[in-house]
Amino acid sequence: MTNPLRVGITGGIGSGKSAVTDRLLPLGVHIVDADIVAREVVEAGSPALRAIARRFGEEILLDDGTLDRAALRRIVFSDPKERQWLEALTHPLIGQSIAQQLAEATSPYAVLSSPLLLEGSQSEFVEHVVVVDVPESTQVARTITRDSNSEELVRSIMAAQMSRENRLAKADSVIDNNGSLENLDAQVMDLHERLLALATSSSAEA
Repeated sequence: MTNPLRVGITGGIGSGKSAVTDRLLPLGVHIVDADIVAREVVEAGSPALRAIARRFGEEILLDDGTLDRAALRRIVFSDPKERQWLEALTHPLIGQSIAQQLAEATSPYAVLSSPLLLEGSQSEFVEHVVVVDVPESTQVARTITRDSNSEELVRSIMAAQMSRENRLAKADSVIDNNGSLENLDAQVMDLHERLLALATSSSAEA
Protein backbone atom coordinates (compact mmCIF):
# COMPACT_ATOMS: atom_id res chain seq x y z
CA MET A 1 0.00 0.00 0.00
CA THR A 2 1.24 3.49 -0.91
CA ASN A 3 2.05 5.74 2.04
CA PRO A 4 -0.41 8.63 2.42
CA LEU A 5 0.57 12.19 1.62
CA ARG A 6 1.71 13.82 4.86
CA VAL A 7 0.35 17.31 5.43
CA GLY A 8 1.39 19.70 8.18
CA ILE A 9 -1.07 22.25 9.55
CA THR A 10 0.36 25.04 11.64
CA GLY A 11 -0.25 28.60 12.74
CA GLY A 12 0.48 30.89 15.64
CA ILE A 13 -1.28 30.52 18.97
CA GLY A 14 -4.95 31.43 18.65
CA SER A 15 -4.98 31.08 14.86
CA GLY A 16 -7.54 28.26 14.86
CA LYS A 17 -5.65 25.13 13.79
CA SER A 18 -8.13 22.95 15.65
CA ALA A 19 -11.04 24.63 13.87
CA VAL A 20 -9.52 23.38 10.61
CA THR A 21 -8.71 19.86 11.78
CA ASP A 22 -12.15 19.56 13.43
CA ARG A 23 -13.60 20.00 9.95
CA LEU A 24 -11.23 17.52 8.31
CA LEU A 25 -11.76 14.74 10.85
CA PRO A 26 -15.36 13.91 9.80
CA LEU A 27 -14.10 13.64 6.21
CA GLY A 28 -12.07 10.60 7.21
CA VAL A 29 -8.70 12.33 7.42
CA HIS A 30 -6.18 10.83 9.86
CA ILE A 31 -5.20 13.62 12.29
CA VAL A 32 -2.15 13.61 14.54
CA ASP A 33 -2.29 16.51 17.01
CA ALA A 34 1.14 17.44 18.39
CA ASP A 35 -0.49 19.20 21.36
CA ILE A 36 -2.23 15.96 22.37
CA VAL A 37 1.00 14.00 21.89
CA ALA A 38 2.81 16.56 24.07
CA ARG A 39 0.30 15.95 26.86
CA GLU A 40 0.57 12.17 26.50
CA VAL A 41 4.36 12.10 26.96
CA VAL A 42 4.06 13.90 30.31
CA GLU A 43 0.99 12.11 31.66
CA ALA A 44 0.89 11.05 35.30
CA GLY A 45 3.52 8.47 36.17
CA SER A 46 5.59 8.96 33.02
CA PRO A 47 9.40 9.22 33.23
CA ALA A 48 9.21 12.67 31.60
CA LEU A 49 6.83 13.99 34.25
CA ARG A 50 9.05 12.65 37.02
CA ALA A 51 11.99 14.50 35.48
CA ILE A 52 9.95 17.71 35.29
CA ALA A 53 8.95 17.38 38.96
CA ARG A 54 12.59 16.90 39.95
CA ARG A 55 13.54 20.01 37.98
CA PHE A 56 10.78 22.37 39.12
CA GLY A 57 9.57 20.83 42.37
CA GLU A 58 6.47 18.90 43.37
CA GLU A 59 4.43 22.12 43.24
CA ILE A 60 4.45 21.73 39.45
CA LEU A 61 2.00 18.84 39.97
CA LEU A 62 -1.72 19.09 40.60
CA ASP A 63 -3.38 17.21 43.46
CA ASP A 64 -4.17 14.25 41.19
CA GLY A 65 -0.52 13.87 40.18
CA THR A 66 -0.91 15.36 36.72
CA LEU A 67 1.12 18.25 35.36
CA ASP A 68 0.02 21.79 36.13
CA ARG A 69 0.46 22.93 32.54
CA ALA A 70 -0.45 26.54 33.24
CA ALA A 71 2.23 26.80 35.94
CA LEU A 72 4.83 25.15 33.72
CA ARG A 73 3.95 27.46 30.85
CA ARG A 74 4.49 30.52 33.06
CA ILE A 75 7.93 29.23 34.08
CA VAL A 76 9.30 28.22 30.70
CA PHE A 77 8.03 31.22 28.77
CA SER A 78 9.66 33.59 31.25
CA ASP A 79 13.03 31.79 31.24
CA PRO A 80 14.52 30.69 27.88
CA LYS A 81 16.99 28.30 29.55
CA GLU A 82 14.19 26.41 31.27
CA ARG A 83 12.24 26.23 28.00
CA GLN A 84 15.31 24.80 26.26
CA TRP A 85 15.68 22.19 28.99
CA LEU A 86 12.01 21.18 28.68
CA GLU A 87 12.21 20.97 24.89
CA ALA A 88 15.35 18.82 25.05
CA LEU A 89 13.46 16.42 27.31
CA THR A 90 10.12 16.25 25.52
CA HIS A 91 10.72 16.92 21.83
CA PRO A 92 12.43 13.57 21.05
CA LEU A 93 9.58 11.72 22.79
CA ILE A 94 6.99 13.75 20.91
CA GLY A 95 8.78 13.10 17.61
CA GLN A 96 8.81 9.35 18.15
CA SER A 97 5.09 9.27 18.87
CA ILE A 98 4.24 11.49 15.90
CA ALA A 99 6.22 9.27 13.53
CA GLN A 100 4.46 6.17 14.82
CA GLN A 101 0.98 7.70 14.54
CA LEU A 102 1.57 9.02 11.02
CA ALA A 103 2.78 5.57 9.97
CA GLU A 104 -0.56 4.11 11.08
CA ALA A 105 -2.60 6.35 8.74
CA THR A 106 -4.77 4.70 6.09
CA SER A 107 -6.47 7.81 4.63
CA PRO A 108 -5.25 9.26 1.28
CA TYR A 109 -3.51 12.00 3.21
CA ALA A 110 -2.64 12.35 6.90
CA VAL A 111 -2.37 15.57 8.88
CA LEU A 112 0.12 16.60 11.54
CA SER A 113 -1.29 19.60 13.39
CA SER A 114 1.45 21.39 15.31
CA PRO A 115 2.08 24.94 16.54
CA LEU A 116 5.84 24.33 16.23
CA LEU A 117 5.82 22.54 12.88
CA LEU A 118 8.23 25.00 11.27
CA GLU A 119 10.34 25.93 14.31
CA GLY A 120 12.13 22.61 14.71
CA SER A 121 12.47 19.20 13.11
CA GLN A 122 8.75 18.36 12.85
CA SER A 123 8.61 19.79 9.33
CA GLU A 124 10.65 16.74 8.26
CA PHE A 125 7.53 14.61 8.85
CA VAL A 126 5.46 16.39 6.18
CA GLU A 127 5.47 17.06 2.46
CA HIS A 128 2.93 19.89 2.26
CA VAL A 129 2.58 22.79 4.72
CA VAL A 130 -0.73 24.51 5.44
CA VAL A 131 -0.62 27.72 7.47
CA VAL A 132 -3.75 28.91 9.30
CA ASP A 133 -3.39 32.68 9.37
CA VAL A 134 -4.94 35.52 11.37
CA PRO A 135 -3.62 38.99 12.32
CA GLU A 136 -1.53 39.09 15.49
CA SER A 137 -4.14 41.23 17.25
CA THR A 138 -6.66 38.43 16.68
CA GLN A 139 -4.22 35.86 18.08
CA VAL A 140 -3.88 37.89 21.27
CA ALA A 141 -7.61 38.52 21.73
CA ARG A 142 -8.61 34.91 21.07
CA THR A 143 -5.97 33.41 23.34
CA ILE A 144 -6.72 35.76 26.25
CA THR A 145 -10.40 34.80 25.98
CA ARG A 146 -9.78 31.07 25.50
CA ASP A 147 -7.08 30.46 28.11
CA SER A 148 -7.61 33.36 30.54
CA ASN A 149 -3.94 34.24 30.11
CA SER A 150 -2.49 37.72 30.43
CA GLU A 151 -1.59 39.64 27.31
CA GLU A 152 2.04 39.62 28.47
CA LEU A 153 2.12 35.82 28.59
CA VAL A 154 0.39 35.48 25.22
CA ARG A 155 2.87 37.83 23.59
CA SER A 156 5.81 35.96 25.14
CA ILE A 157 4.46 32.72 23.66
CA MET A 158 4.05 34.42 20.28
CA ALA A 159 7.63 35.72 20.51
CA ALA A 160 8.86 32.13 20.97
CA GLN A 161 7.05 31.08 17.80
CA MET A 162 8.02 31.84 14.21
CA SER A 163 6.91 35.25 12.98
CA ARG A 164 3.73 35.48 10.94
CA GLU A 165 5.70 36.64 7.89
CA ASN A 166 8.14 33.72 8.03
CA ARG A 167 5.33 31.19 8.51
CA LEU A 168 3.50 32.49 5.46
CA ALA A 169 6.71 32.41 3.43
CA LYS A 170 7.03 28.67 4.14
CA ALA A 171 3.40 27.82 3.36
CA ASP A 172 2.30 25.66 0.45
CA SER A 173 -1.35 26.51 1.25
CA VAL A 174 -2.90 29.21 3.45
CA ILE A 175 -6.23 29.24 5.30
CA ASP A 176 -7.42 32.75 6.22
CA ASN A 177 -9.27 32.25 9.51
CA ASN A 178 -10.18 35.86 10.17
CA GLY A 179 -13.63 35.65 8.61
CA SER A 180 -16.92 33.87 9.18
CA LEU A 181 -17.35 30.17 10.00
CA GLU A 182 -19.06 29.76 6.62
CA ASN A 183 -16.00 31.17 4.92
CA LEU A 184 -13.77 28.80 6.90
CA ASP A 185 -15.99 25.84 5.94
CA ALA A 186 -15.60 26.70 2.26
CA GLN A 187 -11.83 27.11 2.51
CA VAL A 188 -11.42 23.79 4.33
CA MET A 189 -13.49 21.91 1.73
CA ASP A 190 -11.43 23.47 -1.05
CA LEU A 191 -8.22 22.50 0.78
CA HIS A 192 -9.50 18.94 1.27
CA GLU A 193 -10.25 18.53 -2.43
CA ARG A 194 -6.86 19.92 -3.41
CA LEU A 195 -5.04 17.64 -0.98
CA LEU A 196 -6.96 14.59 -2.23
CA ALA A 197 -5.93 15.48 -5.79
CA LEU A 198 -2.34 15.99 -4.68
CA ALA A 199 -2.36 12.68 -2.81
CA THR A 200 -3.70 10.89 -5.90
CA SER A 201 -1.05 12.53 -8.06
CA SER A 202 1.72 11.61 -5.62
CA SER A 203 0.47 8.02 -5.44
CA ALA A 204 0.45 7.73 -9.26
CA GLU A 205 4.03 8.97 -9.44
CA ALA A 206 5.26 6.59 -6.74
